[in-house]
Amino acid sequence: MTEAGFHPSSSPSFKPGSTRSSAHDWTEDATGGNIRIHGRHFIDAWGRVCALRGVNLSGSSKTPVNHDPETWLHDHRNVTFVGRPFPLDEAREHFARLRRWGLTFIRFMVTWEALEHAGPGQYDTEYLTYLRSIFALLPQFGMTAFVSMHQDVWSRYSGGSGAPGWTLELAGFDLTALEETGAAYIGGVKVPGVEVDRGRWPTGYQKLACSTMNTLFWAGEMFAPKMLVDRNGEKVHVQTFLQDAYLDCYDWLVNGLNGLEGIVGFEIMNEPHTGYIGLPSMHQFDYNTDLHLNDVPSALQSFMLGAGYPTLVPHWTRSFPMPTSLKSRNMRNLNGRKVWRADGPTAGQCIWESHGVWGYDKAKKEGVVLKEAYFTRRPSDGEPVNWYTDCWYPFVTRWAKRVRSIAGEDKIVFAEGIPNEFCPRSWTPDKRPANMVFAPHWYDLNALFAKAFSRLSINVQGLSRGLPVWKAFYWGHNSARENYALQLKTIVEEGYKSLGENPVLIGETGIPMDMNEKEAFSTRDFAWQERMMDALVTGLERALVGFTLWNYNPDNVDSHGDHWNGENFSWFSKQEYLEKRREKAGFQLRLDQNNEKLDEGGRILHAVVRPYAAKVAGIPLRQDYEMNTGVWKFEWANPSHEPRAGDTSGSVAKPPLSHIPIRARETEVFVPLFLSKGRKLLITYSSSKDAQAECDWSYDASRQTLFVVPEDKTPGAVHRLKVEFDTPLERRFKVHSSIWMDFWHWWAGFMGIIFGLIWVLVL
Repeated sequence: MTEAGFHPSSSPSFKPGSTRSSAHDWTEDATGGNIRIHGRHFIDAWGRVCALRGVNLSGSSKTPVNHDPETWLHDHRNVTFVGRPFPLDEAREHFARLRRWGLTFIRFMVTWEALEHAGPGQYDTEYLTYLRSIFALLPQFGMTAFVSMHQDVWSRYSGGSGAPGWTLELAGFDLTALEETGAAYIGGVKVPGVEVDRGRWPTGYQKLACSTMNTLFWAGEMFAPKMLVDRNGEKVHVQTFLQDAYLDCYDWLVNGLNGLEGIVGFEIMNEPHTGYIGLPSMHQFDYNTDLHLNDVPSALQSFMLGAGYPTLVPHWTRSFPMPTSLKSRNMRNLNGRKVWRADGPTAGQCIWESHGVWGYDKAKKEGVVLKEAYFTRRPSDGEPVNWYTDCWYPFVTRWAKRVRSIAGEDKIVFAEGIPNEFCPRSWTPDKRPANMVFAPHWYDLNALFAKAFSRLSINVQGLSRGLPVWKAFYWGHNSARENYALQLKTIVEEGYKSLGENPVLIGETGIPMDMNEKEAFSTRDFAWQERMMDALVTGLERALVGFTLWNYNPDNVDSHGDHWNGENFSWFSKQEYLEKRREKAGFQLRLDQNNEKLDEGGRILHAVVRPYAAKVAGIPLRQDYEMNTGVWKFEWANPSHEPRAGDTSGSVAKPPLSHIPIRARETEVFVPLFLSKGRKLLITYSSSKDAQAECDWSYDASRQTLFVVPEDKTPGAVHRLKVEFDTPLERRFKVHSSIWMDFWHWWAGFMGIIFGLIWVLVL
């Protein structure tokens, strides 16, 4: 099985399943070498198209194991993330569980804080040793991972996760004053998992601390040229200091993990944000792009609050039909506390005041904007500033070059754009590194904001881009599947249109487990969560895109969720696990794939654990699974060097059939024991080019893999495979698709009354 050779299935005498591989095994033995990219696909060494699906590991990694709500702001340099996402002695069980569920592609989260919390250049070697031990286990379970440097709202100390506390101190912030001055909302991270104000944390992106730090990181030299800080006795710009520190820390991480088989690549940064860059007005934020909830000070009002001036701030609440509305205006920072440290680089003055962006009129006791469009144009030449071309693209290229100089040119690099935006057309080949995967995120924003899911779903993506309201509403479960599939296909196709035939992977997507007023936590009935997850994964499958679900969290419990900002997305529950586990202390759980006890702690598994074509000896065209029956359908085509009739650039439904030669005939399909145990597989196969074509196949339950070897080798031939069970699955819910199907008895009764009244009138 050498990279230069042919897969054993190339032999005419090959029997399906006669290798040691399994569908969801991504080790070098099972893939012939490293996973790589070609066109829009991930491929193995034999050219087979690989469908990568897995999980984010994990939401708990945002918070250190020794977080103390009373001291965390004062003692931020003395934290440890050793044991995140789980203790080393528990790792094998968690990996075995994910392997059983077929989720073997990991987006592994680390934070800058976890690596460099003690101070600039002071790296946590104990944490790195722990990480290396964790990653070394992956090949034992057929897994591979890419490492993601995670951040939200810049840092835990500004209400999210990511950067160390000292980065804010470097810019002059007093961490203990952030909350009182409205410079950050930290209620959701102060006591992890306790939901002080549902869904409020994203508003932190517009607040003073996060917006300022992002602006300084990306374009500090442009917009804050006076911001010089000390680095080893030399004065350097704060942007230089921060970017160099970030890249140096990343270098240290890559060096420490170098040589491990289980790592396929690295991701530069989770959900980057622009800060103030491009902000058209100091007086308001865009309601369509920036969440308005609770206190929403404008940039000017944030400047005033941070400078110690009591300020009237607009307060927004949830409403209908608009998501939120302005409820009141409240005076904040009544004590006049400053967020800027007197011993900081600005000597206690607001950075933006020192650069003449605004000033305070003492006579009128109000702030005055002096440079309204300051962040929209480069001060040096007055040209419009563009965050992507001026900041993001150069940094991604610089980072990728450094990563590859350490880890090698074969490593895949992952990057995304601004959340909820399509891939920008400006990301041309000269502005991006080679071997890059576009890894955007997608969530049902309406369901997340309301923390609710029902028969009605809404295409928020379409509404935000001008879709008529009457076209944005979907009724019934089939329609929810169509809604999600449409939005996901749009993201994927926009990626292809911008980047060309380049892989797209959905790096984050998931559902809230605490939706519908947390009803399931008392009833233990997660039917609506199951429906929503089914709609989501169906949409991903129809978009023919790989994904890593958010998230598998070993610490998840009902009361604290994922232990960060009130989020509760994990469909593995530690609470559920402990309630079902009844073995005596010291019990050793078997880790082989046929052990049903590995399912303990899992919720909504019928929606998550599904068949999928993992390694395809051809080009995937269509995949569909009905979880209520267990019927799975898949179509793929033999490569052809001739253009396919009807091809459209960037189409999911009509992908190009040109491909490198595939040196394998065997396609490997993950068919989980979770579904197949006690049932017999029924296989139906046909080929578009040869009505008499046959297909050899075998199913190995211990490897949860269906091995398929069609005979038809005709270029462009389409293979159609249908897998079902002799005993259909238990129906989980009725798949309705219209208001009429759900409420037909009401409509019938109503129409009966109308006809009855007409009959009476006629008589």
